[in-house]
Amino acid sequence: MKRAGCLVLSFIAVAPTATAAFYFLSPDSSNDGSPALPKASAGTSAHAREQDKSTAERKADDKMIASLPPGLSAPAKKELAQEIVASAENSTLDWRSAYGYIEDIGDGQGYTAGIIGFCSGTHDMRTLVERYTKAHPDNGLASYLPALREVDGTDSHKGLGADFTAAWKKEATVKAFRDAQDKERDRVYFNPAVRLAKLDGLGTLGQFIYYDAMVFHGPGTGPRSFYGLRDAAIAEADTPSQGGKEKAYLDIFLDLRRKAMQAKKAGIDTSRIDTAQRRFLYDGNMSLKTPLTWQVYGESYRVP
Repeated sequence: MKRAGCLVLSFIAVAPTATAAFYFLSPDSSNDGSPALPKASAGTSAHAREQDKSTAERKADDKMIASLPPGLSAPAKKELAQEIVASAENSTLDWRSAYGYIEDIGDGQGYTAGIIGFCSGTHDMRTLVERYTKAHPDNGLASYLPALREVDGTDSHKGLGADFTAAWKKEATVKAFRDAQDKERDRVYFNPAVRLAKLDGLGTLGQFIYYDAMVFHGPGTGPRSFYGLRDAAIAEADTPSQGGKEKAYLDIFLDLRRKAMQAKKAGIDTSRIDTAQRRFLYDGNMSLKTPLTWQVYGESYRVP
């Protein structure tokens, strides 16, 4: 059962790029003597500056990222990332078992479904089905697109209901739909988070922390969404690419995440931070080396 709701606020469709290029550290280092970047001017968000980048700047970012170690994008680390997220989202390490998962968990976001918690009320489920239908017009979810468009932004089940949840589960047995979920997860959540973390000079653990925040809080610009949280963290501390200390920056980012979770729902379980990500950070496991152990919702997990 999925334990945490989707918190996609102020959703944006544009995949992010990030801070300036040329002065970045390798992903698992803290300081290599590179010149620090200037702090943001007051009133200008880091995300806004990223969106204003020129084509040449974006190409330079791409070139820099390509020169770095793969970090969380390495196949084994990416698999590990999905397992850690699944332990918090679905109480299992078997993340592939969640393709057919769908229920309303009472968080005000409608249905939550699939491997990353696509929500009928937060745009990403609708987009997934739209993109899947474009490639596979005769799929079993296509007929629900009008209803998904109607309920987007609400917690309504109008036009969906039991027939829709049954159709989702049935479609999840189709490889093309499972592949579509993987692709949409990467396009909206994994790739943008890892890219931005690398541009911020973060190592493998930092890349995962960004990814988990993107999944839970959503790729939006509001104060409790991913880009808003990153802006707030940068306002308090330099990223490694700006000459800051990686552990100190991530500690502040996790503090802000925890407060955002608590502001969303009083008494919410924050163990995905407290006894997982924070533990990795305090243990100095910046590369997410295995074997890895952690606890979420009182349950223990281990990856050898």
